[in-house]
Amino acid sequence: MLRRKINEKLISWKNNQDKLPLVVEGARQVGKTTSILEFAKTSYKTVIELNFYRNPGLRRIFDGDLDADTILSRLSLYSKNWKIIDGSTLIFLDEIQHCPNARTALKFLAHNPRFDVIASGSLLGLNFSEISSFPVGQTETLTMNPLDFEEYLWAMGIDERVIDKLKEHLTDLTPVDDFLHQSMLSYFISYMIIGGMPAVVAKFSEDRDYAKAQRKQRSIINDYKKDVIRYADDTEKVKIIRCFDSIPSQLAKDYKKFQYSVVEKGSTSSKYGGALLWLNDASIVSFCHNLSKIDNPLEGFSIPNEFKVYVNDTGLLVSMYANDTARRLMDGDLGIFKGAFYENIMANCLLYNGYKLYYFAPHSNLEIDFVIIFKGKPCLIEIKSGENTKSKSLRTVLNDKKYGINQAIRFSRKNIADTGDILCLPLYMAPFLSDTEKNDWQNKLTPPEDLLQRMVEG
Repeated sequence: MLRRKINEKLISWKNNQDKLPLVVEGARQVGKTTSILEFAKTSYKTVIELNFYRNPGLRRIFDGDLDADTILSRLSLYSKNWKIIDGSTLIFLDEIQHCPNARTALKFLAHNPRFDVIASGSLLGLNFSEISSFPVGQTETLTMNPLDFEEYLWAMGIDERVIDKLKEHLTDLTPVDDFLHQSMLSYFISYMIIGGMPAVVAKFSEDRDYAKAQRKQRSIINDYKKDVIRYADDTEKVKIIRCFDSIPSQLAKDYKKFQYSVVEKGSTSSKYGGALLWLNDASIVSFCHNLSKIDNPLEGFSIPNEFKVYVNDTGLLVSMYANDTARRLMDGDLGIFKGAFYENIMANCLLYNGYKLYYFAPHSNLEIDFVIIFKGKPCLIEIKSGENTKSKSLRTVLNDKKYGINQAIRFSRKNIADTGDILCLPLYMAPFLSDTEKNDWQNKLTPPEDLLQRMVEG
């Protein structure tokens, strides 16, 4: 059984006296059902599981009146072994996207001290128009992603003390021992190739066979496409698959802004925009929007029609390229194509840590890979795949007062180094970026400044 961080979040939710029904979202096959049931076995005396995909007939339980007493009486007819133990029963509504009325019913099941409620779904095929009354403010939401790098290291059998040591180096800004540094770089490249889909990681942890892992990854991609055929509107099916299949080509370009003309010559957002949104709603891809200006809040300066599209699991992305791509990625001989994978893995790391994705490209000669709000202020993020860490764009933005930016983090194969306005971190530190936010070292990246002077100038 893979160790997942979501278990700690589920325990925290259970211990909250004012909790609401919890909706666990995420793409298919990221481990939602497995993690919830594992948590339930150790946290409740009874679990009532309703899987609306496996047993479509269960949807009838939520026809008609949706008050808690009516639902409970119908549940009692569902199973002879049905039983509620006050305060120690979990009702688990799995694949809830297949039962819109169950989604509505969550608001009627809220604040009931007799039982807890968890629902899970991938959003695939969910027709929001079928939901009579969406339970706004009556549920809590938790997004489950593929395994992050730390979870991957757990699966590979890395001692917890080694991971703690890495975090200590990040907190203290001290270089990592060279042996550990090189080992972690190798593990990070391996993680980039394998990704974080539980079935792939579990298999790879057993046999360390990249070829078998890639076959499993391609099977997952085929399953995603089957879901498109099964759930998407007829007018969107082909468009969604075309958009998805175009992503490797989109990211292989020097200029990685998503272009509809790559999907189909002469095409525009009016034809393919809805298809992209479907992939995003299904948690298969994420958008990274360009900024018209770097300022807080970033979303206020997001340019709607200028964005990149990243696959939410870099291992799946790697498997979408030629058969020898994984080997060439390990050998470092992919040339400009490396940028596709390194940008995508950084997008994954930021996304898994709760950051929204933005980049900054005011013109063709200047582009910052990512921009995040860090320690309450905009921070530039740059990722380098090799030893050459020179960056004209990063230095231009930092040196030009019109941008008003004074902190940046560069990830590369080099060890930890603090150069003042740029913090240089090894690639494998990116997944631990959120862990450092509780510490004070970021203040080194943000020199004291005269707020009044900035207000006058700005």
